[in-house]
Amino acid sequence: MLQTIPDSANGVDRMPRIREMHKQAKARRDQWLGLWQDCYQYALPQRDNFSGASAGQGRTERVYDGTAMDAVDQLASSLMGKLTPPWSGWFGFKPGPDLPEEDARKIAPVLENAARIIQEHFDRSNFAVEMHQCYLDLVTGGTAVLLFEEATPGQMSAFRFQAMPLNSVVLEEGEASSQLQKVFRTSQMNLDAIKARFPDAELPAKLTANSGKDKSDAKLAVSEAVIPTEQGYQYVVYLEASPDSEETVLYSSNLSYSPYISFRWSKSPGEVYGRSPVMKALPDIRTANKVVELILKNASLSVSGIWQADDDGVLNLADIDLTPGTIIPKAVGSKGLSPLEMPSRFDVSQLVLDDLRSRIRNAMMVDKLGQINQRNMTATEVLERASEMALLMGATYGRLQSELLMPLIQRAYSMLRRRGEIPDIDLDGRLVQLDIRSPLAKANGQKNAQNILNWLSAITALGPEASAAIDVAAVTKTLGEAMGVPSDLIRKETAQETFEVLLNDLGEGGV
Repeated sequence: MLQTIPDSANGVDRMPRIREMHKQAKARRDQWLGLWQDCYQYALPQRDNFSGASAGQGRTERVYDGTAMDAVDQLASSLMGKLTPPWSGWFGFKPGPDLPEEDARKIAPVLENAARIIQEHFDRSNFAVEMHQCYLDLVTGGTAVLLFEEATPGQMSAFRFQAMPLNSVVLEEGEASSQLQKVFRTSQMNLDAIKARFPDAELPAKLTANSGKDKSDAKLAVSEAVIPTEQGYQYVVYLEASPDSEETVLYSSNLSYSPYISFRWSKSPGEVYGRSPVMKALPDIRTANKVVELILKNASLSVSGIWQADDDGVLNLADIDLTPGTIIPKAVGSKGLSPLEMPSRFDVSQLVLDDLRSRIRNAMMVDKLGQINQRNMTATEVLERASEMALLMGATYGRLQSELLMPLIQRAYSMLRRRGEIPDIDLDGRLVQLDIRSPLAKANGQKNAQNILNWLSAITALGPEASAAIDVAAVTKTLGEAMGVPSDLIRKETAQETFEVLLNDLGEGGV
């Protein structure tokens, strides 16, 4: 069963169970470190936190082929633009099914205004920067973690985000909901950083008694634990035991939503962490890297060559300098210095390399999610390509919607609702429900909208009697939802006029 901590647990009763859960989850996480290191080394070396390289050091010494690095960047950018495009309304709110029709019509403009307020906070925050880093981790390591905290009052945005490296967090999956619910994180912080991030933290008296410069700059191991409880989540911050201090609970609170949002690309049964496209293409990435390395070695041999000489007592190999105009002495009758013929050529390597690069790009969906830049593409081709993209990303999009988009919007909604910036209405799916309007979500609705338009064309061809059987309001609402139109823009008072114009266009062949 799902291990939880009762809301009444505190102090000494809480820490033994948290330590045990952290230890067990970390042991399971360490099994992934070798695979993650290989993925980051070849596909995302600039974010490799597993090799021990410090900031500013070069991390591409062992990388000879950049196909995987380019594919990771393109796929992450495509996900950013198709799931959470910056400065664009990629989500909204609409009345739930339990609201009466009259109340739904009144509340629709209020909900759309609340969605615009939340979107403005996202745009003014560092969401775009940190979210792109999470997509890079998602594509490379299969799992990404985003820390979503509330900014201090007076800032331009109420939101503050931070992408967490995989080597700094430990995750555990809850059996009840098949989602990553338990999160453990250990970081090194000094006293000033602890006070800045946790103003209400109760620091041990031994640390604050002699808080000189050396004392305040010393790094302390601070651990955070987010554990599901009966009413939500228990957020515990505690100081690890050290020679200067004992294990101490610095801060504890009950939260409705977890500040850590963890999401995965795909999931294998029985595994906690996700599998990534880089993991699938890792054999080809390694082989392509080795082929390019051999090509470069062969090229260096072709440029400098391999030479042989007779040991005639005249030729001194130490004095030979292969530069233009050099005169190399040799004994009479000897060959002197002569090049050695290479036994074979390496031309077949280019054929192998092209095939490997093609498979890497196909595994990373670079050709599928790329930008549509062909000017001669028709509208039908664009629609078919969007449908194919939605089909390929169907499983991944469903997981990202449940593990990333919904928790992200729910936490943002709860945060601004508590601040009083949006109406005090429950986002429960019955009275108010979330409406994802990202380009990838719209791609799923474009096919339905096209089917409705084709059906309308067939109905209008049958004459006015068949057209009279169409529910105007239902068709208008369904088309609007399929195309991602905000709910407050669909007015029933003008639905009949809009529908008559649509029917006329269909009769004239305009649609």
